Parts: sequence; C-alpha cells; structure tokens
Amino acid sequence: MFKGKKNYSEFLSSDEKISTNILANRLEKLEVDGLITKEIDSENNSKKIYGLTQKGIDLLPMLLEMIAWSAKYDDETGTPAEFIQELEKDKESLIRELIAGL
Repeated sequence: MFKGKKNYSEFLSSDEKISTNILANRLEKLEVDGLITKEIDSENNSKKIYGLTQKGIDLLPMLLEMIAWSAKYDDETGTPAEFIQELEKDKESLIRELIAGL
C-alpha cells in the first residue's frame, strides 16, 4: 500500500526479511479474507500480481493512525520524517494521494 510492491518477489525482498512460507501463507490469507486480489501478470504468465480490494483500501486511514501513533511513541520508527510531517499537516490530502497511487 505504501511502497508500491505488487508481486511475490518484491514482497520477499522487503526489509522485513520474511520467510517464503510465511509470506505465501499471509498472501493467501489476505486473499481469502478479501483484502487483496491475485492476478496473472500479463507480461509473465508465471508471475502473480497482487492488488488491494476496496476492503483493503478502506484500511488506509486506520493504518495511518497506527503510523502516527508509532511515530509519537517509538523513537526508532522506520517511517520517514517527511511522511509523518505530511500526515500531521494534512491527513485527508495524504489519504487521497495514496489512494490515487494504488
């Protein structure tokens, strides 16, 4: 949602260093729960592209609140200061901008 990753290998290469079996299980659960969709990549039939459903997109305001809370109470938050400043300055514009980029 925030970093533009759309396929398995992009998720796998994230800083979190999630193991392959856990990533596969989480993606499957998110799909079953209706938060993401999975489609075949039109350029590479062996690759799957994941996207958010409306149900997943509707989580955005809540996730931003969690990010703001973390920035307030966690000195080691990984969220860039510029993002936090944007969030504090005009949350609604940031929400619109993020949704437009999905």
